[in-house]
Amino acid sequence: MTVAIFKVKTLDILGFGDQVATGLGVKTEKEKAILLVVAVALAAACVSVSGGIAFIGLIGPHIARRLVGSGHKWVLPISALVGALLLLVADTIGRIIVQPSEIFAGIVVAVIGAPYFLYLLAKAK
Repeated sequence: MTVAIFKVKTLDILGFGDQVATGLGVKTEKEKAILLVVAVALAAACVSVSGGIAFIGLIGPHIARRLVGSGHKWVLPISALVGALLLLVADTIGRIIVQPSEIFAGIVVAVIGAPYFLYLLAKAK
């Protein structure tokens, strides 16, 4: 996470495209390789701790981007907070809705996240 936070300016510049980033002095291939390794490491760390709750990783950054805009300086930490909040809400709903037993948080996250994800896909077209 530390490397990702230090690379927020590079991420913002890469958002303009490879030609602009190269014109601004960013070594795009090198930075993309570094950021790819960082992204894979972050995803691996998250999955190793929380399991395969896929929609949190897909939906959390989209919600964070809607809340704070496209600047990576704020999207990265807000994504982490939104993901934690989504998991907390999903776990709470899963424990309350079917009282003596419970529904797995991954199922509740999928039920919450799937409509929003489909909305994003429909809006993109």
